[in-house]
Amino acid sequence: MSLHQFVNRLWYEEHPLSSCLLIPLSEAYRAVAALRRRAYVSGILAVHEVPAPVIVVGNITAGGTGKTPLVIWLANFLKRQGYRPGIVGRACGVKISRPQQVHPDSDPAVVGDEALLIAQRTALPVAVAAERYRAAQRLLEDDQCDILICDDGLQHYALGRDMEIAVIDGERRFGNRRYLPAGPLREPVSRLRDCDMRVSKGRAAPGEYLMEYEYGNLHSLDGLRQQAPHSLEGKAVHAIAGLGNPERFFSFLHSRGARVIRHEFPDHYQYKQKDIVFDDDLAVVMTEKDAVKCRDFAGDNHWYLPIDAVLGDAFEHQLTVALKEIADG
Repeated sequence: MSLHQFVNRLWYEEHPLSSCLLIPLSEAYRAVAALRRRAYVSGILAVHEVPAPVIVVGNITAGGTGKTPLVIWLANFLKRQGYRPGIVGRACGVKISRPQQVHPDSDPAVVGDEALLIAQRTALPVAVAAERYRAAQRLLEDDQCDILICDDGLQHYALGRDMEIAVIDGERRFGNRRYLPAGPLREPVSRLRDCDMRVSKGRAAPGEYLMEYEYGNLHSLDGLRQQAPHSLEGKAVHAIAGLGNPERFFSFLHSRGARVIRHEFPDHYQYKQKDIVFDDDLAVVMTEKDAVKCRDFAGDNHWYLPIDAVLGDAFEHQLTVALKEIADG
């Protein structure tokens, strides 16, 4: 059983470990999270405001919910509306001592995979820092951005915000509704009531906006070739995923007729060549987030699958109204 499969059983199915042994740790996590938020709300801990509107995108559960595709969608939407957006993030899987600007050719081992993917997909200013308000200040000083998007910032209360958008996994929802490590929760489900908008990936409940994925052509990691996903029909392929929830990726390849050989890695895994090279001539297909870390040692048979978030007119309308309210003060 893979680590992902074990965690999935622990958090989203009945499992004796989550219902007994981990409960004390879960309750301790809940208490610390509540005290920490209260400290920011009451002013005991400082909230750093910046001189530009801040849209925070985040979730209340651990694992992949679709934040990065939504951030990319938001950035491109704001650009089309005439804004000069910048994106604030954290260097997932790496440690940094000071704010770092992220460029399309940055080293993912220095700036993180998600930030690099966002920079490549948006061609907008991106900065990462352990303390996100420092990254925000860097963008405002260096790039004259007039609005900021904070990726995975819902619990980063040190950065002030004008709008919160929560992303929910519409299929798995909140699992067993226990806190880490016995369950997936970072904060209580009631925290969603404080968010301005709630976006749900795959299936939306009342009061939530549906986000779906649109899959593009497979791209070779050398950037020179493309092929349609249905070209995999009837073929065995190595499928590589280092995601919080890789099931949707594997399921899509299955739906296109591929015979999938699964290779699961931890989220934000730092790949080595031996991880993606196999003793056969089968195609190797990976996520776009994984591809940004593998280009330097990929071969001719390595491909990635890009995805785009798709949101409806109702979400665009409500977002436009909210932005006008922020601008009007």
